[in-house]
Amino acid sequence: MAQTVFIDGAAGTTGLEIRERLTDRSEFDLVILDDDRRKDPEARREALNSSDFAILCLPDDAAREAVALIDEDASTRVIDASTAHRVASGWSYGFPEIVGQKVIAGADRVANPGCYPTGFLALVAPLVREGLLPADYPFTVNAVSGYSGGGKALIERFEEDRDIAFRAYGLTLGHKHVPEMQTHAGLEHPPVFSPSVVPAFRGMLVDVPLPLEAMRAAASPSEMREALKEYYGDSPIVRVAGESAPGELLLRGSAEPSDALELHVFADENGEQARLIALLDNLGKGASGAAVQSLNLMAGLAETAGLRL
Repeated sequence: MAQTVFIDGAAGTTGLEIRERLTDRSEFDLVILDDDRRKDPEARREALNSSDFAILCLPDDAAREAVALIDEDASTRVIDASTAHRVASGWSYGFPEIVGQKVIAGADRVANPGCYPTGFLALVAPLVREGLLPADYPFTVNAVSGYSGGGKALIERFEEDRDIAFRAYGLTLGHKHVPEMQTHAGLEHPPVFSPSVVPAFRGMLVDVPLPLEAMRAAASPSEMREALKEYYGDSPIVRVAGESAPGELLLRGSAEPSDALELHVFADENGEQARLIALLDNLGKGASGAAVQSLNLMAGLAETAGLRL
């Protein structure tokens, strides 16, 4: 029997992509509200309480309100794609490769990771856990994303103003992604996060520079690369590149949707400096693909079902 899924906020970019991934899957029946009922609190309450799964693709405050609409005795299991619950008590962090597939499979409340944190945590969290990078190091994160991650307003801005070549933001620091980066990597200090946007619809590069010669108790680049390969060795989603380094990494405006995650360890020839780099689709493994991956696990299905790999 198919399990029911209600996507609250299905008209947004993330919600549309989740809906697209689920539409032709016989394992799920989508609960869809007509346009005139999408913002009706009673219609939403009924859909939230009667569905097996609710996926929230909403702003933070609206996501909290949606959770509050679910009755205590309801059996609805929730995946929240907003920032609202990523470090909240009682919520599992929806990164199966980091927290474990069994944790997600048994969870009733799952917070979808942010797109930038997905790249950062995939690189840093396993290395900190293994003692190959120090937890007390003041990490920096330089990242660039396609403009689709900024929601409707930013999409309209980039598509209306073709003269925008680069957008740096988060200049006052304290970006909302920082707490989950620090918490789920087990760091003593919040990383300095420098996000930016380019005129490509989708795609993301997350870069963590490491001055190894000046760091205490950091492993060599080759040791870090091998550790990541071993950690993700059985993953059908995460790929760790080999030692042979490409001359460049590109984000293409014509990129097709992807739910994969590609990790690189680059270094100078003396091993005194390194750059850990993650490439991903900000709407794939960085958003919609991650939600579907968690949904699969929670529903007792193959982890990669319906993913674009």
